[in-house]
Amino acid sequence: MSGHEAESVPVLIVGGSLVGLSTSVFLGRLGIEHMLVERHAATSTHPRGRGNNVRTMEIYRTAGLESRIRQAARVLAGNDGILQVDTLTGKQRRWIIGDIAGGMDVSRVSSSDWCLCSQNDLEPVLLSYATEQGADIRFHSEMLSFTQHGDGVQARIRHRETGETYLVNADFLVAADGPRSPIRNQLGIGQSGPGELFHNVSVTFRSRTLKEYVGEKRFVVCYVTNPQGEGALLPVDNKERWVIHVPWYPDRGEDLEDFTDERLAAHIRAAVGVADIDVEITGKAPWHASKRVADRYGEGRVLLAGDAVHEMPPTGAFGSNTGIQDAHNLAWKLAAVLRGWAGLPLLDTYELERRPIALATGTRACVQAADEQHPGFSPAAGRNNDPADLMTVALCYRYASPAVVDAPAERPIVPDAFQLGGEPGSRAPHMWVTRGGGRISTLDLYERSFVLLAGSGGQKWRTAVEKASLNLGIPVDAYLVGMGPDHDLAPDADADWAELHGTAEDGAVLVRPDGFVAWRADATMPDADRVLTKVLQSVLCRE
Repeated sequence: MSGHEAESVPVLIVGGSLVGLSTSVFLGRLGIEHMLVERHAATSTHPRGRGNNVRTMEIYRTAGLESRIRQAARVLAGNDGILQVDTLTGKQRRWIIGDIAGGMDVSRVSSSDWCLCSQNDLEPVLLSYATEQGADIRFHSEMLSFTQHGDGVQARIRHRETGETYLVNADFLVAADGPRSPIRNQLGIGQSGPGELFHNVSVTFRSRTLKEYVGEKRFVVCYVTNPQGEGALLPVDNKERWVIHVPWYPDRGEDLEDFTDERLAAHIRAAVGVADIDVEITGKAPWHASKRVADRYGEGRVLLAGDAVHEMPPTGAFGSNTGIQDAHNLAWKLAAVLRGWAGLPLLDTYELERRPIALATGTRACVQAADEQHPGFSPAAGRNNDPADLMTVALCYRYASPAVVDAPAERPIVPDAFQLGGEPGSRAPHMWVTRGGGRISTLDLYERSFVLLAGSGGQKWRTAVEKASLNLGIPVDAYLVGMGPDHDLAPDADADWAELHGTAEDGAVLVRPDGFVAWRADATMPDADRVLTKVLQSVLCRE
């Protein structure tokens, strides 16, 4: 070990893939100093994890990243839908899902939309932005061990190129170290679920003529059912770079070495239905689809996120999105505790809120795999898929924890039908408004502080916010919605903010920094400042 004095940082992140880098971005946006260590030398080079759902893109929009991500993803901007064929040149062709949004006008419910941006394109965007914000990001560095004490964590880090080791003291450690998570294992945290479901080999290849057989409509993924060419075909650039996921059956004695370039090229030609199509294999990597959820999301000052706490099939694009949304939920809570706004028990609500989401989305991903007849997956028959259901799972999941006041009891974590009505514990409704001459979404307001929205009679609520904020020593922003000089946000002519948020015109909605409704008032009240103070104390676990 070097003789250097131990370094100190409020938050140490272990793992620099999508979830770790997103955690860095979110903490940086909140002004929280942190360090990230990643054992690999650079970001991912393999095109995978491409589906970023509406909620994830809302989060990235609020963080100032949406335009950069869409620029990085521009080559796939016109792709949509999930296709199934016997071969690309065969007669059997049906759209399992023709439109990922299920025909919904997404602009009416969200400030953003789905985005296809492969992990190898998205990670550099996150890395660049996190670095611009001042993040201390160290690739080619691995955590060898850690110990917890009463008020922090000490980790031993080794630079894999130089062999130098050093100590880092942190108030909190966030483990985004993947499905095999050494940190989760050291903590002795078990997992629940059926485990491994199926295996594929992900193959990257070049073919200049394949695009001629794809068809006019560009798909997100095409499932090929021909046994000689069975697989999931995905475009990388819609021109000559492609990926195909080929079923792999280790239980039948198949080894990875069996997947030679010659075998894979023949497999791809069978999938297309053209024996002499040009194919150049450029890479291959095994992957294992599993369904597992950690029994706990952390211990003490060590918190787990992403694949370290949940694994699910890639169908429906739930896995990475669930992890990114873990990071978003956790970041504001860490910031609140570190700044003294919240009590330490607020961090307990991270597991209470996110673990049920992982269980629900994992189940939905398996249903989607059955609906899509994913190669290698042989479950009992799935139900017929409703495309809008993907939107419901992406946007309408709900939290029930001490960080929400008066969440409706005994409600499902994910509702049966699309529903966003401003209920406590749900993602706050999107609404286009004009502020200072510019058009924004109300979702753009939710990031760095609690926000209270109110309508007529709102001056009383503004006064209540000022008093509660002063009483507790925390920032709370208040915006009055309506027309006229006394209002901050002017809604579109056909919009009714009170109806959209499930309250009366003189009511109010308190929204957490992560954009979820913390509390809702049906009307003004004479002692609003006292009530609001008590609500904030409860939500921040200061009681």
